[in-house]
Amino acid sequence: VGMLVDNTIVMLENIYRHQLDGESGLDTGTRAAAEVQSAIIASTSTNLAAILPFLFISGMIGLLFRELIVTVSSAIVASMLIALTLVPALAARVPLSEPGKLRLWLDKGMDKLRHLMGNMTNKLLHSRLLRLLLITSMLAALVPATQTFFSVKQDFLPKMDEGRISIYIRADTGVTLDVTDGYVKQLESIAARLPFVQSIFTTSGGYVFGRSQYESQNNASLIVQLSPLSERKLSSYAWIKKFNKIVEGRRLAGVSIRAHVSGIRGIPLGRGSDEISLRVQGSDPDTLDAIAGNIVTALHNIDDIRNITSSSEEQRQEIKIEIDRERAATLGLSAEQIGEAIRLAVTGLVISDYFEGGHSFDIRIKLPEADVNRIDLLKSVLIEHTGENRQPVYLADVARIHLIRAAPDILRENQQRFVEVSASLKQGISSGEIEQQVQNSLRTIVLPEGYGIYDAGISKTLQEGRDLSAILLGLALFLVFTAMAIQYESLTNPLVILLGIPFTMIGVTIGLKLTGLNLSMPVWLGLIMLAGIVVNNAIVLLEYIELQRKQGLALNAAITEAVRLRLRPILMTTLTTIVGLTPLANAWGDGGEMLKPLAVTIISGLSFSLLVSLVMIPVLYQLFHIRR
Repeated sequence: VGMLVDNTIVMLENIYRHQLDGESGLDTGTRAAAEVQSAIIASTSTNLAAILPFLFISGMIGLLFRELIVTVSSAIVASMLIALTLVPALAARVPLSEPGKLRLWLDKGMDKLRHLMGNMTNKLLHSRLLRLLLITSMLAALVPATQTFFSVKQDFLPKMDEGRISIYIRADTGVTLDVTDGYVKQLESIAARLPFVQSIFTTSGGYVFGRSQYESQNNASLIVQLSPLSERKLSSYAWIKKFNKIVEGRRLAGVSIRAHVSGIRGIPLGRGSDEISLRVQGSDPDTLDAIAGNIVTALHNIDDIRNITSSSEEQRQEIKIEIDRERAATLGLSAEQIGEAIRLAVTGLVISDYFEGGHSFDIRIKLPEADVNRIDLLKSVLIEHTGENRQPVYLADVARIHLIRAAPDILRENQQRFVEVSASLKQGISSGEIEQQVQNSLRTIVLPEGYGIYDAGISKTLQEGRDLSAILLGLALFLVFTAMAIQYESLTNPLVILLGIPFTMIGVTIGLKLTGLNLSMPVWLGLIMLAGIVVNNAIVLLEYIELQRKQGLALNAAITEAVRLRLRPILMTTLTTIVGLTPLANAWGDGGEMLKPLAVTIISGLSFSLLVSLVMIPVLYQLFHIRR
């Protein structure tokens, strides 16, 4: 909203200035529009050039910000068309009204400010020492600001409190569903008595992940939804702390309980909700389990990590049947016949059907459900054979049957088996600051040949986001420069404007430090948008300098006059953008945390860009044009 009025402000201010000079009639709008038309088109082009590359980005970043970019781009184009057509047509027909006391007071204050800026610019342009001091000071501030910017804690996305808490329960292997359900009921009771609970969704005997559901009688999960953030005084992390304290007091034996804040709904960053996800890939299951155990041990040495689990930890009993092929061949039996007999015993055989109420029902014969897992009964399964010797053959005669422990799921990626170790972070810990600690702990683990550890969690996403953001920022600067070069048919003025952009990093760093925000994708998006926005003031200023020089003014006089006369529109466009972003910067309402870093980045960078536009740009322009 703040950016949409920028073009109109530039146009109206120029028309208003012509009217103050005594001009009237419809030609006033035409003359005033002609003076700023080029600047409005150039500033709109640079805004679009900076953010449109986002439309060609796929993956998580494209999913998050595509609608925002389309909305902003469309609105900016519409505002340009209105400013170039409707605004001058209407403004020229509105007569200049008699100024009131407030306007006279504001105009008087603006005149003093213009006079002050004009004198300061004039002194700066005529003093080599002041110019050298200015450039040296700005460079001296830019270097530590950039270093501080990259030392800020890093996250892929800001931490958001949607009030959704996941509680995972895992009882000892072999417990019945009734025992697991008993644990669940106790935890449900604890959660329900805590404040601000809106709903509890329970899955007993397994868990639900996305559209998939997994059955396991010793597993369960609770999804607790708290009230909206505006209606509660307790954060999700504080709620979990209270919950864990009560659970620890119960001293529940034979059960593992993990509670953590769920991520943003619809934005999966791994197989689960944990920030850390390390995968060990290889061929042998036992070796994978051993390496995963070493990783779990290494992660336990990092203080800021909790809820460490491995997909190989949970194992269940399976009945393994190994066929003695030589014995089976002697008796005239094939593996297919033996397998058919086992299938018949376990899953049964449909022998007929019957109809009732217009529906067909299968009639199936099989072992009773309770007997399927009994090894002694499986050994006595009779195998039908067609050999000459019609003596009965039992499964125990041709196979060895025994119990083994095995993982409930076989996980594969790119046709390679893997075991996953996951963990979550303590409150207030960013993904970026824990990333290096995890990597250091993994260096102590010796891997056999053919095995590898790779990151599949938030660290991987964070690195991809950083790399892509750097590419997009570089592309934005290049496209902004190209758009200005085409508009000006010159490289000098675009280069002057482009050189002023890096100094806005000083303001951005100050803003992030003052608000305590982490470096995340919305910050990078704000930087990219800022690259297109901060050049607007410089474009408006340089356009008027060029106009004054064409009318015969000397270089320094043209620069001073441009700073003096373009002060009002530069202040107005900057302030409207800042005010328009203030609600976002305050994160009012649920979900406001997502775009707060973007708003803070633009506000702080744009505020500092006033100094760059009104002080640095005139000096840089003089340096590039003094010998021309």
